[in-house]
Order: sequence, then C-alpha cells, then structure tokens
Amino acid sequence: MTDDLSIGQVARRTGLSVHTLRLYERAGLLAGEVRRDRAGRRVYSAWDVEWLMNCVKFRATGMPLTTISRLAQLVREGSGNEAERLELLRDHRRHVTEQLARLHDCLDLVDTKVASYERHLATGATGDPWQQEPPPAPERPGRQVG
Repeated sequence: MTDDLSIGQVARRTGLSVHTLRLYERAGLLAGEVRRDRAGRRVYSAWDVEWLMNCVKFRATGMPLTTISRLAQLVREGSGNEAERLELLRDHRRHVTEQLARLHDCLDLVDTKVASYERHLATGATGDPWQQEPPPAPERPGRQVG
C-alpha cells in the first residue's frame, strides 16, 4: 500500500523520536494495532499519524501517559464506551482550564512588568524599576538640648 509510512517518516511528521514511538507502542498509547511489513518493520497509516499528533497535544497539556493509554484502549475496543471516553476528556479539559487560569495569572505579571519597564525607559527614570523605593526611615526623636 502506498499510504504506508515507516517509523522514520512518522517520527519526522510527528516530531516524536523513533525511540518514543516504540515506547508509545509498548505502553499501549496507540489507538490502532501497529502493522508490520514482510520484513517485520513497523508500518503506520495516516490515521496512526493523526492519533499520534493528538497524543503530542495531550502530552503538551499535561495528560498523563496512563490516561492516554486508557483512552487508546477504549478507542481500540470500539463503540459502546463513548461515555467513559467523554469523562476522561472532560476531566482533562478541567485540568487544562485550570492550567490556563494559572498561565493567565503569570501573563498578567509579565504584562505588568513590561509596562513598568516601558514607562521607566520612556521617562528616562533612574534606578531599577524592579525594586521598589525603600520606605523612608522613621524619624527618630532627637535629644533636646536646652
């Protein structure tokens, strides 16, 4: 079949190393059975590449390999388990949403610091804009000479 892809071709298309592809297969992360050619070499389909690209995105969002493996297992089992698949994805969506909220908070800090440095440079101010001015020392009552 001309649509068959070697492990090297899949590695280039997905950005995963050949070693990682073999690990993913051993860990049960592929949703389809990896076929072999007559020489025993792994042969992948376009659908396998699409699934692996999903795995790359799942990993980039922090989905554990065990969750990807469970999802792959459910896909391999076929229809009838869509509710469990949906629950896995909803749980991960909650995780991603929380992660995005934390990242937005971090971005707010970066934006504040960028604006501070821009103001600092635009006004020609001196000193370090990261450091706050130290509070003035309290006046100490002096001895009255009288």
